[in-house]
Amino acid sequence: MNCVQSWPEPIVRVQSLSDSGIRLLPDRYIKNPSDRPSATSISTHADIPAIDLRPLLCGGDAARRRETLDRISGACSEWGFFQVVNHGVRPELMRSVRKVWREFFYLPLEEKQLYANSPATYEGYGSRLGVEKGAKLDWGDYFFLNYLPEIVRDENNWPATPQSCRELVKEYSEEVVKLCGNLMKILSVNLGLEEDYLEKAFGGKEVGACLRVNYYPKCPQPDLTLGLSSHSDPGGMTILLPDDDVSGLQVRKGEQWVTVKPVPDAFIVNIGDQIQVISNAIYKSVMHRVIVNSVKERVSLAYFYNPKGDLLIEPAKKLVTKDRSALYSPMTFDQYRLFIRKGGICGKSQVESRICSQ
Repeated sequence: MNCVQSWPEPIVRVQSLSDSGIRLLPDRYIKNPSDRPSATSISTHADIPAIDLRPLLCGGDAARRRETLDRISGACSEWGFFQVVNHGVRPELMRSVRKVWREFFYLPLEEKQLYANSPATYEGYGSRLGVEKGAKLDWGDYFFLNYLPEIVRDENNWPATPQSCRELVKEYSEEVVKLCGNLMKILSVNLGLEEDYLEKAFGGKEVGACLRVNYYPKCPQPDLTLGLSSHSDPGGMTILLPDDDVSGLQVRKGEQWVTVKPVPDAFIVNIGDQIQVISNAIYKSVMHRVIVNSVKERVSLAYFYNPKGDLLIEPAKKLVTKDRSALYSPMTFDQYRLFIRKGGICGKSQVESRICSQ
C-alpha cells in the first residue's frame, strides 16, 4: 500500500495531557458543535441484543439453535451490533489481558515511546488516526498490533513490559480468532450461503486479524470531545472487549445514540463495511462512537477480523438477484483502508462511496 511514512505534526500523548491536570480542552480536541455528545439525542431505554452462543457452540436442540441463529440474523440487519456470552473464551483470560494492557498504559512515557508508531503501518503506540495536518483529534491513545496473517506478525513489536503481555496477547488472540471463525460460519449460514463462504471470501488461511487497544484518559471537558469519532468499521467484523467498569461505546440507532451497557464477561460484536458489501447490505455496518468522562479512564480491546488485503470484495453472487442488484462496486481491502489511514475515520462516507449507480 502507498502509505504516508510520517505524522504531519509532533505527536502529543492524550494521557500526558490528562495527567498534567489541564482544566480546559486544547482546541485540537474540541469537536464541531454538531459532533459533540451534548448536541445529539441519547436513548436511555434501548440496548443492543445480548445473545447466548451456547446452543450453537456446545450443541443444543434444533429449536434453540434456530432461535439463536434468528436472533443473530436480526441483530446483524437491525443493529449491526450484538453482545455474546458463552462464546468459548475464558473470562479469566479476558480479565487478565485487559489488566495487562492497563498496566502498559500506566508505564512511564519513555518506556511506551519505544513503541511509537507511524502512519506507514500504524503498528505500535499511537495517538491519532489520519495524516491531515490540523485535523481535529480524538481524546485517546492506543496500541495497534498485527496477528494474522503470520507473515506480518512480529512479536518483537509487542510490549515486552509488563512481562506477561506478549504471552497473554498470543493466547487471547488464538481464542478470539477461533471465535471469529465460528461467527463467520454463523453469518454465512444465516445469509443462505455455504458455511465457509465468508471465510473463503476473506482469504481463508490468509485472513487478517489485528488488535487495537484503546486507552481513554479522564477528560476535563467531556461534552466537547469524543474518545473516538463517529464511524463504521472499515474491516469485516470487530470483537470488542469493553471496559468492565465504565461505559463509553455508543451505537447509532435511527436518529439517536444508544449507550451500550456491557454484559459481564461478554464480547460486543459488530459488522464491518466488508461484510455489509458481501451481504449486499442485508447486514449493516453501523455508525458508532466513544464518549469520555471526567471521572474515570477506560480501557477496551478491539479485535478486527479482515479480508486479505489484495482480494476483491464484492456482493456475493447468490445475494444479487433481479429484484436486488449489486449495490457495491468491487474493491480490495488494501484500497479501502488507505482512505482511512490517510484521512482518519469519518462516518460511513467510504462505504457509501462504493454504491453503484443504478
